[in-house]
Amino acid sequence: MNRPPRILTCVPICDGHDSPIVTINLELARHGAEVIYLGYNCAASAIARAAIQEDVQAIGISSYNGGHIVFFREVKERLRRLGGGAIPIFGGGGGTITTNDERTMRRHGVKRIFGAGTPLHTIVNAILTNFQRLPKAGRKLLQNDQRLARGITMAATARVARRAMSTLRAASGHRRSFVIGVTGPGGAGKSTLIDELVRQFFQQRPRGQVAVLANDPSHADSGGAILGDRASMIYAQNDRVFMRSLATRGHQSGLAAAAPAAINILRASGEFDLIFVESVGIGQESDPFQVFGRRERLADAVLLVMSPYYGGRIQLQKIGLLDGADFIAVNKCDQPAARTAKAEIAERLEANQRGQKLFHTIAARHEDPGIAALYAAIEERANF
Repeated sequence: MNRPPRILTCVPICDGHDSPIVTINLELARHGAEVIYLGYNCAASAIARAAIQEDVQAIGISSYNGGHIVFFREVKERLRRLGGGAIPIFGGGGGTITTNDERTMRRHGVKRIFGAGTPLHTIVNAILTNFQRLPKAGRKLLQNDQRLARGITMAATARVARRAMSTLRAASGHRRSFVIGVTGPGGAGKSTLIDELVRQFFQQRPRGQVAVLANDPSHADSGGAILGDRASMIYAQNDRVFMRSLATRGHQSGLAAAAPAAINILRASGEFDLIFVESVGIGQESDPFQVFGRRERLADAVLLVMSPYYGGRIQLQKIGLLDGADFIAVNKCDQPAARTAKAEIAERLEANQRGQKLFHTIAARHEDPGIAALYAAIEERANF
C-alpha cells in the first residue's frame, strides 16, 4: 500500500526510562514514518491490543528493566491470541540485553534487537527498510478490532477505499452510534478531556462501548508524524474502547482525509454507543466537522474546547466555531485567567442566542463536576 509506515513504540511495565525511545520516535518521524507512541509502563496486553487497533507494520519496545526475555515473549503471545501474530517485534535496551538474550528472544519470534552502541541512523534505516509491508492477517481477520482496523486502513488508501465499507458487511453489532466532534486550539486539553468523558461513560453505562478517533498533524516536510494521544489517554486503553490514531497526511481541514470514511466504518459496525473524533489543534477559521456550509456534518454534535488564554475579547470575536459548536468547554479552569474567560465567553454565547451550552472544566483532575455536567449534556443530546 502507498502509505507511510506505521510503527507502534512503547516501554514495558515497571520501566519509566523513555529517553531512548523518544529519540528514536523523533528520528523515525523525521524520515517519514507515523509513530504511534504508547508511553511507558505499558502492559503486554495493552501493547498487543493497541497494535491490532492501529494496524501497524511493527512494534518497537525499549526495555531497560531486565525482564525483556519474558516480556517480549508475552507480547508475541498476546498478539497471536488476537490474530496479529504476523506483526513483527523489534527492540533494544542498551547493555541490559546481552547477545545470548538476543538469541533466545529471536527463537521466541523477535525480529531484531539493536544492541548497545548501534548508531541511530543504522536503527532508523533498518526499521524503515525491514518493516515497510503491512503484515498479512490470518483467517480470523474479519473479527472485532482487526476488522475495524483493517477497514480504516483501507479507507486511508485511495485506490482501495471502495472496499473499505464491504469489510463491515459481516458486522453483527446493533448499537446506534452518536458522534461527538471534539475540536479546539492546540494545548487546550482535548485529549485529557476526552479521556475523562470516557471515564464518565464507563460509570454511567457499564456495558457500553466507545470509540475514539484521534487526528494528529503530519510533518509538512517529511510526511511523518508523532501520534501520541494514546500515551495521555488512560481510560481509552480499556477493553471497551476502540481507539485509532490518524495522521492528516497533508489534509488541511483539521482531520485526516480518511476521517469521514473511518467515522462511517465505526458507525456501520454497530458496536459503539459513543464515537469521539478529535481534530488536530485548529485556528480561528477552522471548521473540521463541517458545521457551516452546505456539506453534511461529520458529527452529531460538536464540542469546542478552549483554554482561558485566547488573547482577549477581540481575539474571541474571531473564533468562528463559537457560533456553531453545540457545547463549549472552558478547560483548565484552575488557571488565574479562567474567571475572566468564563465571563467573556458566556457573554459571546448569550449574544448568539442559539442555545449553546457552556461548561467549566478541569480535565487534569478526576471527579470534576464540570466534566460530569458536560457528559450529562452529551447523554441528553444523544437521547440515550
